Amino acid sequence: MLGFTEFELGGIWNTMPHHTHSRRTEIYLYFDLGENIAMRFRGEPQATRHLVVRDPEAVLSPAWSVHCGFGTGAYRFVWGISGDNQVFANIDPSPIATLR
Repeated sequence: MLGFTEFELGGIWNTMPHHTHSRRTEIYLYFDLGENIAMRFRGEPQATRHLVVRDPEAVLSPAWSVHCGFGTGAYRFVWGISGDNQVFANIDPSPIATLR
């Protein structure tokens, strides 16, 4: 699957709450960030790491890794999903309290 997400002025959150997809991988290509940045959180919920994403950079989100993110301003990204399960709503949520 492929998709496109565009945030309007004031919109910054992307994928919250954090979650995984045990049967698929996602990739995001960020653009039109300008001077803004996007922050992506990855890893196991108990040991996340953050990525600072600038224009134009891509982020791979493997099946085992949580993903969520936000920007410091409006931005756009193209996303792709690969795997044997392409049901969009099929996620493996993690409680917010597990994030570290």
